[in-house]
Amino acid sequence: MEITKDTRVSAILEEYGDIADVMEVFGIKRVARYSLRMLAAKAVTVEWAARIHRVPLAEFLDILHQATKNEKPIKA
Repeated sequence: MEITKDTRVSAILEEYGDIADVMEVFGIKRVARYSLRMLAAKAVTVEWAARIHRVPLAEFLDILHQATKNEKPIKA
């Protein structure tokens, strides 16, 4: 999966599963239920998450790429 500025956070979750550390990058704290994070993530793109958290987009993308590079997709 190529992660770009237009990638939805929910797509990252669908591809890699519940990556709590990655979700915390988006400011979505660990909660008891994975479904709550998924609901919050459906509308947020990587670009918007970077804006919301006032992190330069390039840096934000780099963080995501580093966090997911060793993760295996859960989809077959």
